[in-house]
Amino acid sequence: MADSILTPGTPAPAFSATADDGSTVTLASLAGKNVVLYFYPKDDTPGCTTEACDFRDNLAQLTALGAIVLGVSPDSVKSHVKFKTRFELPFALLADEDHSLAEAFGAWQEKSMYGKKYMGISRSTFLIDGSGVIRQSWDGVKVHRKEKGETIRHVDEVRAALEALA
Repeated sequence: MADSILTPGTPAPAFSATADDGSTVTLASLAGKNVVLYFYPKDDTPGCTTEACDFRDNLAQLTALGAIVLGVSPDSVKSHVKFKTRFELPFALLADEDHSLAEAFGAWQEKSMYGKKYMGISRSTFLIDGSGVIRQSWDGVKVHRKEKGETIRHVDEVRAALEALA
């Protein structure tokens, strides 16, 4: 298990995960492509739905910059299929039921709610380049946040990082 979230310049861990369509996605199969790998806590919850829909609504711009978007959560393939269908998500969702993928990237972290500590997904995103190196990472992502009176959208930060790679 990674002690903390993986940082830019770090090789992305090799992984193999089952996608919502039943196929297996591996880091090796994505070689040569920029990958936006985002970890989210749970299908069909408010913040996770907003994040997924932001990626959906901006997918054309992200793919124009040579990126593949993949969402990852501990939910089952069956749950992913329902979530993907309900919100018409045009990218793959990877099932990480044993949270091994989240652990490898450092996105499986101790959390606290109402004084109780537990392990769970820290909303995180990784931009991995075509050679498998992490070029940008975001931990504790706020899908939309206010800064100096402006709304900053996480998807815009991801797009800017992709543009910087081009």
